Amino acid sequence: QVHLVESGGGLVQAGGSLRLSCAASGSIFSIDAMGWYRQAPGKQRELVASVTRGGRTNYADSVKGRFTVSRDNAGNTVYLQMNSLEPEDTAVYYCNVAARKSQWERASDYWGQGTQVTVSL
Repeated sequence: QVHLVESGGGLVQAGGSLRLSCAASGSIFSIDAMGWYRQAPGKQRELVASVTRGGRTNYADSVKGRFTVSRDNAGNTVYLQMNSLEPEDTAVYYCNVAARKSQWERASDYWGQGTQVTVSL
């Protein structure tokens, strides 16, 4: 099994910053893409940012220029640096990884438990 542990959420004022971390452990042969999704009340879960093993990144238009996703391949950890936070960024943030448990298996998606980010005016 693959286990994800998230940390770093909390309450911050608009314009502030937070850094989320997500560490993957367990039966991992390799990890392909890693990323972050978020879900606000009454809305669908959406991609925030992702990064491939080679370092290619992808961002939602709403966070470009404010958020930075990065990963530590040796530590199987993905980070999300969030700057210039806005009330509209308030949501539960979920870590997502595409991991293989052996060289013969396709990558499967795994999710963290979610961490609350609340941005106040």
